[in-house]
Amino acid sequence: MKYITFTNKLALLPALVATLALASTTTYAQMGHSPSKSMNMAMMKLFGDNNNFTSKAEISISKAGKTSTTMPINFALAGDKMRTDIDMTQIKSTDMPANAMAMMKQMGMDQMSTIMLPEKKMTYIIYPSLKAYAEQPMDKDDVIDATKNYKIEKTALGKETIDGHPTQKNKVVMTDDKGQKQEATVWNATDLKDFPVQMQMNEDSNVVLMHYKDIKLGKPDANKFEVPTGMTKYSSAQQLMQAEMTKRMGNGGGFGAPPAQK
Repeated sequence: MKYITFTNKLALLPALVATLALASTTTYAQMGHSPSKSMNMAMMKLFGDNNNFTSKAEISISKAGKTSTTMPINFALAGDKMRTDIDMTQIKSTDMPANAMAMMKQMGMDQMSTIMLPEKKMTYIIYPSLKAYAEQPMDKDDVIDATKNYKIEKTALGKETIDGHPTQKNKVVMTDDKGQKQEATVWNATDLKDFPVQMQMNEDSNVVLMHYKDIKLGKPDANKFEVPTGMTKYSSAQQLMQAEMTKRMGNGGGFGAPPAQK
């Protein structure tokens, strides 16, 4: 039973990563915190007219002034279509078991791509090394947020230079048609068509910071948002992981022992 519990925790990693990529406060709820989950697909509105690009990004989560999670990703956006690519072993988090990432690598699940397609209301979690992917319905709230119209108000906070880019630092308040507000601090690069090279979202003592680099404006290749051919399809990341573990055990393979549960 303890082993199954640990396996289920690992199976949540893809969802956690996809959520982090959106700087969603859902992440905190998954990690045992209790903020709202409203800043997920709504966050995409912060890109404004810059909704076609590729970049590298580093996401960090801080709690009470201490960084608890950092994660580098490759990011692509084409309209409302989003893709992230990540090496799971590069995630550093005090909220996950110490050997979780090493175990993912041992299972061939360390390289992961996530594609979110609001038009189809689907999320695809792809593991190139396993030639397998999971197709999952998007969270209903994410689908709703992706189609909402927001009133966006900006308040100038000053000018700063980030990675050599002159930026206008703005407080951004987004209000939906029900009057619900979301706030963020955004650094818009004036030499990159006001691209938001950095975003910060606060929730109580928690801070999510997204820092974008190597930004290439322009529509990414369409195949970035398609599942490669020749891959086995699963209905969830959990099902994919269970199938992979069963396969390895049947072949006499194994994994490092999971940490003891208290």
